[in-house]
Amino acid sequence: MKISRHIALAAVAFTLMACGSSSDADNSTVTSLAESGEETTTTEVVSTEVPAPDVPSNSALPALGECPRAVFPDLTAVTGPGEEYAMPEVSVECTDTEIVVISNGMPSYMYEPLTPNGLNEQAWVWRVPLKPTVAATTTSITDVLGTLGFTTTGLPIYGPTEGPVPTDQAFGDPVYNGILDTCGGHTGYNADYHNHALYADVYCNLTSSFIIGYALDGFPIYNSVGCLDVDCTETAQFISGFDMTGDPTSYSWNAYTYNSAGKTNVLDKCNGRIGPDGTYRYHATDAFPYIIGCFAGTSTTQTGNAAADMPPMGGNGGNPPPPGGNGPPPNG
Repeated sequence: MKISRHIALAAVAFTLMACGSSSDADNSTVTSLAESGEETTTTEVVSTEVPAPDVPSNSALPALGECPRAVFPDLTAVTGPGEEYAMPEVSVECTDTEIVVISNGMPSYMYEPLTPNGLNEQAWVWRVPLKPTVAATTTSITDVLGTLGFTTTGLPIYGPTEGPVPTDQAFGDPVYNGILDTCGGHTGYNADYHNHALYADVYCNLTSSFIIGYALDGFPIYNSVGCLDVDCTETAQFISGFDMTGDPTSYSWNAYTYNSAGKTNVLDKCNGRIGPDGTYRYHATDAFPYIIGCFAGTSTTQTGNAAADMPPMGGNGGNPPPPGGNGPPPNG
């Protein structure tokens, strides 16, 4: 049975209140998308089933080239994944050219065991450009089954595609298939927690800033609310331009088509836009592709765990994947 994300959000909101608290499309250029009028300056907010996140109390945003330490939340007082698990540890440093984030990969909220896999500490090290630039053409992530970015809480971000197991959901949409927790994540074969979607909920510790993550090309990932002016005195909620045109239970990229016609505050095919300061940013959305649809900049080459393929979700009973079983999905 597929569990609606909207129902899950409602349940979390109620709990907090009670406690008093296609691949061809990916090859178009970001520039042409911006020129086509997809970025708007209207303050109209498109109605969606999920309400827009609140504007953070700290709406200050780092300038291009400024080390973004301030957008990484303080995790010292968070709940953590549970008594039997390590607490999250995240550090942020910057060189003249890079942002360097080191994390043990532990969620800052209660771990929900939704797969046959456990949860263990990891050794994540991400290095992304401090001054990213938009590439001449976008880079497809359709066949990418590995890390595309990371959250400001130190968790890896994967695409809107699951691995080859279970076979009846091979390369399917993990959000549609209801296999993610309240914060849009689950664990893979290596007991590694990762996100396929991001939700700017208090519970997920992603409400301290508009920026909730970074892609491997160095561009920031905002929540669904975006600034319409440099001082961010006006905001709007932005939406994905993809429509469901097939069954995303398996081979998710074949089940969605980009169509921005007739939509207000719609994002480009990479799920991003050019902001009022002239810099590019992605937005997390409630609809496919959820975080990143393609790379607008040039993805940096990572090392170690950050360069590995996405481990299977665990539909193979928690056993190692079959030979060749974690390759990219076939086209068509």
